[in-house]
Amino acid sequence: MFYRVTHTTSYEYTGMVGRSYNEARLLPRECSHQKLISSRLEITPKETDFRLREDFFGNNIAYFAVTEPHGIFTITAVSEVEVLGQNGQLDFSGSASWEAVKEILLQDKHVDVLEARQYTLDSPYIKTSPELAAYALPSFTPGRPMFDAVHELMQRIFNDFTFDPEFTTLSTPVQTVLEHKRGVCQDFAHVAIGCIRSIGLAARYVSGYIETLPPPGQEKLVGSDASHAWFSVFLPNIGWVDFDPTNNQIPGDQHIVVAWGRGYGDVTPLKGVVFGGDSHELEVSVDVARLGS
Repeated sequence: MFYRVTHTTSYEYTGMVGRSYNEARLLPRECSHQKLISSRLEITPKETDFRLREDFFGNNIAYFAVTEPHGIFTITAVSEVEVLGQNGQLDFSGSASWEAVKEILLQDKHVDVLEARQYTLDSPYIKTSPELAAYALPSFTPGRPMFDAVHELMQRIFNDFTFDPEFTTLSTPVQTVLEHKRGVCQDFAHVAIGCIRSIGLAARYVSGYIETLPPPGQEKLVGSDASHAWFSVFLPNIGWVDFDPTNNQIPGDQHIVVAWGRGYGDVTPLKGVVFGGDSHELEVSVDVARLGS
């Protein structure tokens, strides 16, 4: 499936900004199931000192400065990608038991396993806990295949938690989300990852977009899409398999990957240092347009 993604972020300040230094993760990455055809950033006011590179996790990251005084800052990422069917569309019900996967993560020295081991550890946004382990364990019964256990955990989060964009902020702890069972896609991904890591397994955070379709007979509103988040788990001899607890589905060819890391802090779309500006209003518009199959 081919898509064009247009993601515009605009800040309107109450005062003038003298200059800013910025870091953006807005351009999709290439991976086994996704090919990046083209991408660009359109920045107003005009940027200086622009640099593009890959970060530690292989995500595309842009550094730039805006040195012209301004009251409005806008950055638009325009990307075209081809998304193929992911591994999650296959049947992994015969995968190794979760206890066997845990042992492999502890003992195996293969490069893929060593790379995955970092995703068993705590990260700034996700702290393991007995409470998260307790929520996970009803799905991780003795001897159960890893894929089946994670699939059920995803389903339980979908059924037990309420999507509520007013309840959480970026700083809301995972423990609070677990206690109240409310939040957004970022929170549900963090909870799932925290559960999986709390029993000694590897999980990573994935940011990107999902194609949304309008109700029958209605046209899609341009800019009405949004950024999305889900998670992946590591299965030895298979690789990373994605799960989307917000939508209770295994991502196929409608999920577009931008970045992945240990948690939201590793994939923040836009951050930086601003000199001046006082307070601001933020406006975000995302459009995911299907170009063909």
